[in-house]
Amino acid sequence: MIRILLVDDQDLLRAGIKALLSNDPDIRVVGEAGNGKEALRKAAELAPDVVLMDIRMPIMDGIEATRRILKEPENRANVLILTTFDDDTEVFNAIRAGACSYLLKDSPPDELRRAVKAAAEGVSLLSPQITRKLMDHAASGGQDESDVDLSSLTGREIEVMRGVGLGQNNLEIAAELFLSPATTRTYVSRILTKLGLRDRTELALLAHRARLYSDR
Repeated sequence: MIRILLVDDQDLLRAGIKALLSNDPDIRVVGEAGNGKEALRKAAELAPDVVLMDIRMPIMDGIEATRRILKEPENRANVLILTTFDDDTEVFNAIRAGACSYLLKDSPPDELRRAVKAAAEGVSLLSPQITRKLMDHAASGGQDESDVDLSSLTGREIEVMRGVGLGQNNLEIAAELFLSPATTRTYVSRILTKLGLRDRTELALLAHRARLYSDR
């Protein structure tokens, strides 16, 4: 059972998300908070697996709350940002704060449930438009693909990495490459280890720098 702390300043919206997540027998909302300061207290009390966090809230915003929650040594939760806003600054600040995933509130219900389950396993899942923002940001930094060393990867691992760079989730990559989702997940974990990367977001950025998707 995945234990969720739901953080949003709108009561009605929290109720809707809670009802949506409650349809999945593997997910349970164990607590709610209406601002970042309350989220800090609830995260310490309830020890959730995933904190579903809004950004713009009174008293303390979601980015600062994310930063503080993830700094706590006893914390074992991953933070999934769920917000209306796709402002570049907020996207980058949330990821720098340590958020595992970043979804917009107009994402399909299945994508939200999938993102929650991925976050519980420490796997990043980003909305396609957010992935594109990260890629564009990396490109604007003037980084050259010549400094990207992928020599440790096999051909199949390169194909999987290309899918991550395109913003595909494990199910989509598995279907395209005729792999099982479990095998795809293993490939992604192996690639992260080989390249010394922290998460899927860093892998997507590196795939962009290496221009792995340029032949599509």
